[in-house]
Amino acid sequence: MHFQRAFEQFLSVVPQVEFWSLRLVGEDTETLRVRAGVVEPPARSLDQGAHITLVDRGGLAYAATSDLTRDGLRAACEQALRWLACSRRHPLFDTDLFPRPRQSGEYATPVEIPWAHWPLEEKLDRLHHIDRALAIHDCIVDRQARMTRRHVQTHLHTSDGVEIEQHQHILMPGYAAVANRGAQTQVRTGGGWNSGGQGGLEVLERFRFHDDAARVAHEALTLLDAPECPEAVASLVLMPSQMMLQIHESIGHPLELDRILGDERNYAGGSFVSTDMFGHYRYGSELLNVTFDPAFPGELAAYGYDDEGTPAERTWLIRDGILERPLGGALSSARAGLPGVANARACAWNRPAVDRMANLNVEPGESSLEDLIASVGYGVLMDTNRSWSIDDRRNKFQFGCEWGRMIRDGELREVVRNPCYRGISAEFWRNLAGVGTADTVEAWGTPSCGKAEPNQMIHVGHASPPCLFHDVEVFGGD
Repeated sequence: MHFQRAFEQFLSVVPQVEFWSLRLVGEDTETLRVRAGVVEPPARSLDQGAHITLVDRGGLAYAATSDLTRDGLRAACEQALRWLACSRRHPLFDTDLFPRPRQSGEYATPVEIPWAHWPLEEKLDRLHHIDRALAIHDCIVDRQARMTRRHVQTHLHTSDGVEIEQHQHILMPGYAAVANRGAQTQVRTGGGWNSGGQGGLEVLERFRFHDDAARVAHEALTLLDAPECPEAVASLVLMPSQMMLQIHESIGHPLELDRILGDERNYAGGSFVSTDMFGHYRYGSELLNVTFDPAFPGELAAYGYDDEGTPAERTWLIRDGILERPLGGALSSARAGLPGVANARACAWNRPAVDRMANLNVEPGESSLEDLIASVGYGVLMDTNRSWSIDDRRNKFQFGCEWGRMIRDGELREVVRNPCYRGISAEFWRNLAGVGTADTVEAWGTPSCGKAEPNQMIHVGHASPPCLFHDVEVFGGD
């Protein structure tokens, strides 16, 4: 995708305004999948377009187009001018607060093994190998293995002469086994299912893509005969694949500043956090340390600049359990009078940037996984999310996992099925009693975090070690 011609065409039609920005986005996505021994049709999509922002005399307006010719860009500029006149009459905020980036730059995902390094036949052969490894018993009634790669290219230009070019290379692998016997059905996933990372084919090794298929199928079968998770108030050890969802829902979304300001209330919801909490509110125990880190190697939402052009830097959000900073981009931060981070992000060329969590991570502690388990008298270890429910203030939640193991007297015991737990965000993190060491940290994420109107689905990354919580309501979900 070459955008220089489109930029030149835009310069010939852009109107005279106080400030403009042009964000050109191209996305190339390819998915390969083998299901129950059958190769599904390979899917390939190419998408590109332009997002235009105009600011002038108290007005702010957007327009977008996939027609990158001179006529198409002119039509988009004319549409933006019409909205500009409307926004002057009905302003939502002082447009002097609108961010104007001052720094040009570039970012590109480090790639060790490019997607093209393996021919199509080899990729499909590897998927077939995984598919066969999942088929260990007649009770495995469905199985699939897939790989999706995505290249997202973004060019941001402004009337101040700033130019930012970024290339994100993403791989999302994974596989699933569905086991059934009578009325009992269980699913176990692995290999990075519903997650992913930045990089090339080397991402497969991070998720043990080639190694864990037989284990995943065996665990799906084991769950068929496992007892239901008991109902109790107990200790809870969450593995990184489930910590991903816990961080996402009960830290990430509540700290998004546009939610706190009320912008998302009628769709994605608000937050139990308020602007006066920052700097003193105890969000969790002293063991809770959370950073916004878009430079975390290989994590799903790594970038150099957000879509407003703010340079991305590692920033503390929660330190020693105390809430320090919201997830607010430059515009929201200016509106709220609070320090923020570089997290104004858009999912595509036809969406404006809004406050989104990106790489949001729990920092490691001092306990090995063995130490965490050994400290538990009675509890449950849970791994891999399968269900979630949380209220529209991101406070009361109930989550379910694929896999559970009872812990008694400091030792892992029997497998339990349908393990679930519930809590209140404002209390749950204060019961954090142990955090795994740096060598237990795993980077997970989700490619499909939804928010905003019109809806935006975006990549989010979360890295975490295993964590121990006390006094948690656990129960079965049968």
